[in-house]
Amino acid sequence: MTIQRIKVGSRMSQVVIHNQVAWLAGQVGLNAPGESVAAQTTDILENIDKLLTEAGTDKSKLLSCTIWLASMDNFEEMNGVWDAWVAEGETPARACVEAKLAAPQFTVEIAAIAALE
Repeated sequence: MTIQRIKVGSRMSQVVIHNQVAWLAGQVGLNAPGESVAAQTTDILENIDKLLTEAGTDKSKLLSCTIWLASMDNFEEMNGVWDAWVAEGETPARACVEAKLAAPQFTVEIAAIAALE
């Protein structure tokens, strides 16, 4: 059994690959803390693109995404960025829930799972 880890930290890896599937850790807008939901979502999706590339895949191979919003009042703002980013006709299964995030400056967090094939 082979498990590959990318950007390994003391608490978590940003990507774990096993059986031709890449699991991405939840991503927050590290380059946009405290900014609008749209700005944070844009930053997150850019980072997801980079991590998927490092894993050897791309957003057209997304299987599932989970999105956490600090407030569902921001659902439409987040979706405006999401809809422009996601690959048309290749949208993943998705869940979006309201949750208290790890730090108050972050209003969006997104985790993704993608196929490598």
